[in-house]
Order: sequence, then C-alpha cells, then structure tokens
Amino acid sequence: MNPKNKILFAGDPHGNFQPLIEAVRQFRPEAVVLLGDYDLALPLDVCLQEIMDLTDIWWIAGNHDFETPAKHNNLFSSGLADKGLHLRVVEIAGLRIAGLGGIFLGRVWYPPQPPKWQDKQHFLTNQFPGKLDIDLSLKYKSAIWYDEFEALKSLKADILVTHEAPSSHRHGFRVIGELAAAMGAKHIFHGHLHENYSRVIKNNVRVFGVADKAVANLQGRTLSQEIDGLCKIL
Repeated sequence: MNPKNKILFAGDPHGNFQPLIEAVRQFRPEAVVLLGDYDLALPLDVCLQEIMDLTDIWWIAGNHDFETPAKHNNLFSSGLADKGLHLRVVEIAGLRIAGLGGIFLGRVWYPPQPPKWQDKQHFLTNQFPGKLDIDLSLKYKSAIWYDEFEALKSLKADILVTHEAPSSHRHGFRVIGELAAAMGAKHIFHGHLHENYSRVIKNNVRVFGVADKAVANLQGRTLSQEIDGLCKIL
C-alpha cells in the first residue's frame, strides 16, 4: 500500500457513499476520516457496511447532520457513534488526528466577533433561568462553542480535520488556522464548501479542501469523484 493512501479523507457525502466505498476497495487504507454532512436516511454503519471490515472509520459532524432528529440519530446513535473525533485527538494509522465538527453560528460565536456565550451552560442559564433539565436544540448542538474550541488548543495533533474552512478559503475563518498552529498540526483537511484545493496558510500549515463526494489521500490528492449510488431506505 502506498503510504500516502494509508488514511483517506472523504468530503461531504450528502447521502452518496459509493465514492468512498470504491476508494476503500481500491486503495485499502488503514483508516478513513469523514468530514461531515452525511444526510443519513439510515445509520452510518449501515451505509458503510460494505467497508466496515476493511478499514477503520472515523468522522466529524457537519451542519446537515443536525437538520432533523432522524439525521442526527442516524449518526450519533449509529454503530459508529464512538468513532466521532469532535474535540478529541486520536492516534490513527500512526498519526495524531484532531477533530472539530459543526459550524460557527452568529447566535453563538462567529469569529472574528467575540462569542455571545462563553459556554453552553451560560446560554442555557440565560435562556431558561431556574430550569435544570433543558437540553440544547439541534441547531445549537451544531455550533462550535468558544470554551470547547479554546480547550482543544491544549492538545497536540499532526492533522486537524474540520467541517468549517480556515482562512485558505474566502468563506473560511482565521481562528481555525490559529487552532492548528496551537496544536502543532501542520495539515488541515476540511469539507463543507465543496471544493478540492490545496493552500498554505500562516505558520506553514497546509490546508486541503475536499469537495463533496470526493476522497483525498494524505497528500490532498483526489482519488475518487462522484459515482452513482445512494444510501437509501430500502
């Protein structure tokens, strides 16, 4: 196996997992990392059952994964629920990979503006004073929260995977590059914006955008484009 293909990164599938499945069959990576926006009609492990025994599967969530309770449950209650990388660093195929799922929301924190809420409890206490059993709505669960983002900076990683883009993209955020630099990560892979590209940002961090339904290797090279085949309810 080509060492550059030992980990593959899958851009937003939006229900179509066939490009990833075909890439795993062809290149036999040790692991794959999915970058969010799955639009799951079935649990994630069911959609990926053809490759469950062929590779190690990891993921972060995107904004689409919080759109409905069904999409959310098919990810966070799936047989791969424990493979979420959000706010974690995991050694995968010999590399330390950190994950930041979700998106920046103006009602929570939208850099470079200061955060409107320091943490989830701060928000809940102000919205529902005196109530202790209130849970966040799915919309707020999709948000990147300032305190969790800051805590991630104390960890060390080789690669940072995010749904949002850093400043390498015109719709990106400089703070993501700053996060990578604080963690010592020299590579960022992101989805969300449906573009394949490679750029270098401040602190010599190389960014790879992975387009929807595309699959990239550790060099950011696109290995697979869209192939017909949707994960549907049978």
